[in-house]
Amino acid sequence: MPDSPPPVSRRAFLHRTGAGAVLLAGGVLAGGTAAAAPAGRSALAGPARGPAPADLDPLALLQKMISFDTQNFGEGGVTRPYAEMLKGVWDSAGVPAQIIPTPKKDNVHLIARIEGTTAAPPLLLLGHSDVVPVERDKWSVDPFAGTVRNGEVYGRGALDMKGANSANISALLRHVKEGGRFDRDIIVLTDCDEEAGQYGSHWLAEHHWDKINAGMVLTEGGWFLAQKDRRTPMLITVTRQDKVYFNLDLAAGGTATHSSKPNPDSAIARLSRAVTDIDTWLAPVALTPVTREYFGALAKATDDRPLERALRLLLSARSQQARERAAALVVKRSSYPWLHQALLRTTHAFVIEDAGYKENVIPSKATLRLNCRGVPGGQRPRDFLAAIRRRLADRDVTVTLAGNPGESEEDALKRLDETWAKPPSSLDSPLFEAIGDAAARTYPDAVFAPALFEAGTSLSPWTSKGVPGYGVYPYVVDNDQLIAMHGNDERIAVEALKQGTEFMYRLFGRFRVG
Repeated sequence: MPDSPPPVSRRAFLHRTGAGAVLLAGGVLAGGTAAAAPAGRSALAGPARGPAPADLDPLALLQKMISFDTQNFGEGGVTRPYAEMLKGVWDSAGVPAQIIPTPKKDNVHLIARIEGTTAAPPLLLLGHSDVVPVERDKWSVDPFAGTVRNGEVYGRGALDMKGANSANISALLRHVKEGGRFDRDIIVLTDCDEEAGQYGSHWLAEHHWDKINAGMVLTEGGWFLAQKDRRTPMLITVTRQDKVYFNLDLAAGGTATHSSKPNPDSAIARLSRAVTDIDTWLAPVALTPVTREYFGALAKATDDRPLERALRLLLSARSQQARERAAALVVKRSSYPWLHQALLRTTHAFVIEDAGYKENVIPSKATLRLNCRGVPGGQRPRDFLAAIRRRLADRDVTVTLAGNPGESEEDALKRLDETWAKPPSSLDSPLFEAIGDAAARTYPDAVFAPALFEAGTSLSPWTSKGVPGYGVYPYVVDNDQLIAMHGNDERIAVEALKQGTEFMYRLFGRFRVG
């Protein structure tokens, strides 16, 4: 389909009012009424009316999404108001959408379905509504205001993943407004409990599989990286596999007594020494076919010659020692060092520490949780666990694999072995081809490559059934923006969001038949 089809009548679409926001280039309408716009946000320009395709504004939709506080503190968030807003958007477009309640009050899924022209297996877009909590005092702006500053839109979820949801929905609505039809149903699932909780995509698949059964799935994942100038698109990736997620618990004991009588038998001190032992320790480099292809593409894409040489050394190394030396050079030269460190090996991060309950009591126990992410086909989780235990053998601490309730360590390791051994999603699918085509047309000077996702997604209910699943964050990010994911001052560039929406429009265009 053409990149920019001719405009349609302004009265041809979205003339009805609804509960959700109707998006215009200048701002947001809710129920046909102008919404107040805080400083730094888009203001409404003109009366309620159905916009032409060029008027669809992913920024306005993202700001509206950010304004809903969907923080998930570990047991799910409050997502119903957010889902009702989006349902209003779909309803106004004439696209049926259904809210699926979960057993937790006000924690819901939303499923919209654009009917296709054939019975081909549907394409499902998977985008979670919940976000991680914020430390408000560490933000330079209100994390739920969608403030635009210096060309970037700030807010919790701006990157992960309300920004992607905005690009996806805006691009699809543009096709719908043009009267476009697709060769298959397109399902847009806005899921809850992705960050944590028991009623996420697994619960939905168990109870409503008929509503989300699909032939291929696209969610969050692949990064669009920039050259060292932080602006020029360099590498456009689509992830076809997630790292293996598991947790280890470290525990140390000691003598509980009055704090006026400190003694060397301190649980906190004992645990702290163990932390020091593994703080800078790195698991071995583990290159797999997926990561080899990624680093090979990075070598072709970068304009940093020393980084390119380091990557060539990494890929040609014939011994583990040579790989370790080359990997250190890659991380040192990379503009995205933490990302590339994560793609090279199993990682461990200190995430939760617990010790003590009163300032005049020396506690008898101190614990620490390590969140670990393993490379599928690389180092097995059971081997990493054994390595940590060897590393801490001289410390009086226990290292326990945190399994599911009632699960033995061996059963948990077998489950992780199965995840570790799963193959990546196929490169031979209409969706993968559409992603590659959209990348070539939107970012013609960048290199396109499949990749491993250093984090995790909600894909497993589909991939466990053999359905291919892929991931993209459809906007170019620099390292500062990438690191702000799940951190403070989360943000993306406004122009990158707009370009990413065009990328998604072209991707969906591959499935358009009229």
